[in-house]
Amino acid sequence: MIGELHVANTPKATNPTDAIVAQAVLRNTRVTPQKARRVVNLIRGERVDVALTTLKFAPQEVGEDLFTLLNSAVNNAKQKNPSLRDSSSLWVVEALVDEGATMKRFRPRAQGRGFQILKRTSQITLVVSDDRGYRPHGGRKVVNAKAKAPAIAKPVKSEGKAE
Repeated sequence: MIGELHVANTPKATNPTDAIVAQAVLRNTRVTPQKARRVVNLIRGERVDVALTTLKFAPQEVGEDLFTLLNSAVNNAKQKNPSLRDSSSLWVVEALVDEGATMKRFRPRAQGRGFQILKRTSQITLVVSDDRGYRPHGGRKVVNAKAKAPAIAKPVKSEGKAE
């Protein structure tokens, strides 16, 4: 795995009924975000044991890095809650791929010219939780299209001066 693995701290549960949430971040890995998103989309919302199996047999090269990253997130969850036995009770609730730093290289071309080559990197974040419906940044707002708009009050003509 080329890149840096960072473990981000998430706040501990204050109530025993709160969800177990753990995350792991892989920064500056040498794979383009577009290629990484193809694999990350396969595991988003899946059970962790199913996601690990999917990543183990994924033909893409980034699958190995994601497999290690997901194992790290599971170990972070086990560290937070030692009573957690295995990964079958955890879900991948959030999986993000962001753009990292872009390395700029130049390739010599004809007549003394140089063409720029962009070597892109990715920052990948995986969040696991024992609550399948957990949303780290709040849930989506549901907009009811059939809701009736409030009636607009008609303007009242003032008595007195004529305009």
